[in-house]
Amino acid sequence: MQPEALMLYKLIVLYILDRVDFPMSNPQLSNLMTTHEYTTYINVQEVLSDLVEDGYITLQQTKNASLYRISEEGRETLSFFYQNISRNIRDEIDLYLTENKYSLREEVSNVADYYKVRANEYVTELKVLERDSSVIEVRLTVPSKEDAEAICAHWKKKNADIYAYVLNTLLADK
Repeated sequence: MQPEALMLYKLIVLYILDRVDFPMSNPQLSNLMTTHEYTTYINVQEVLSDLVEDGYITLQQTKNASLYRISEEGRETLSFFYQNISRNIRDEIDLYLTENKYSLREEVSNVADYYKVRANEYVTELKVLERDSSVIEVRLTVPSKEDAEAICAHWKKKNADIYAYVLNTLLADK
């Protein structure tokens, strides 16, 4: 990959992460970059790795997701070089983020992960995040990996109902 192209791809990723107030997942960033034909999936992976290694973005890794945020160093670097991204590309990104901000945020605000504690014991950690604060956290111990995976999959679809149920139940006698 040409050094100029690599720098542009890095700036585009920094620009994207600077325009949102939540972390973005690897698939979200890859999809945006490839759908708009800025670069290939392989190049996106290289760019993300380089940006993390250089400290321009941070990575939070779970079993189900890799979440990226721009760091202060990344934000500062972008402020010096954002004009190297064409106005057309910046406008496309801004439009995409405006049209998809809610669904993008929703995807990464519902966290479901699990890990093995010992034989026949898995712990699921389920959260709904809003602006880096936890709205609800649930930790369940289950006997199998299959149960843990099913709970994590259902959390994505049912977390709002579960939150409402817990809140209504706990406030019922108020």
